[in-house]
Amino acid sequence: MKAMPRKKPSVVIFDMDGTSVRHLNPHLIDFMEWMDNQSYRLNSVLTWAFKRGAKGNPLQDWDAYEQRKKPRLLVHRAMHSLRRKEVDQIVEPCPHIYDVLDLLHSHDVPMGLASNGLGRGYGHEILETFDLKQYFKATVFREDIHKAKPNPESILLTLKKMDVQLTKDDIVWYVGDRSKDVKAAIEADKHLPCTVVPIAYTPGAAIKALKESLTPDHIITSYLDMRHRLEPMFK
Repeated sequence: MKAMPRKKPSVVIFDMDGTSVRHLNPHLIDFMEWMDNQSYRLNSVLTWAFKRGAKGNPLQDWDAYEQRKKPRLLVHRAMHSLRRKEVDQIVEPCPHIYDVLDLLHSHDVPMGLASNGLGRGYGHEILETFDLKQYFKATVFREDIHKAKPNPESILLTLKKMDVQLTKDDIVWYVGDRSKDVKAAIEADKHLPCTVVPIAYTPGAAIKALKESLTPDHIITSYLDMRHRLEPMFK
């Protein structure tokens, strides 16, 4: 099994739905994830692009990337246009996540957010409502990218927007609750000089981590657990 580096992280990036915030109706997040998975699988062009894109860095030509045509995301927008409740009636911050965010912030560890969810009309409102925006140096949502996770594009773009200079000695943690988050982190590791470490937050992500021959060190049972692991690293 591949062990997790014992050094403190240089950068930590979080997923949003199910990781930074959790849905008050758990069936809703399952439905949203199912819709996201179906749109990914049914789009043969994206599937082909993912296979080709895995051979090279998706952001290698930055000028061309910035000039790209933005995806329309009709299904995602239709889902959120039907929303009638405020975000604080739909989601809440995951328990003790502020303990981890405050710890990382106190040690000047840059943080970012990379999500498959829409930012406009949803993600940005969540960040504002729960005062999460202050923690993240950069955020990337579904409309900002061409290829959703498990493609590593969102992680790579987040790091690009954070403008951090990464070397072979740096360690990036990506915290997520789905198998696609673990896979995206593994793929991102292939495109960067540093080490990208998947951190599995839920049983579903944990199963994927173990299937990828990662050790239990890559699995956290709660944000209190994550804080307890981080504290000795900073000492």
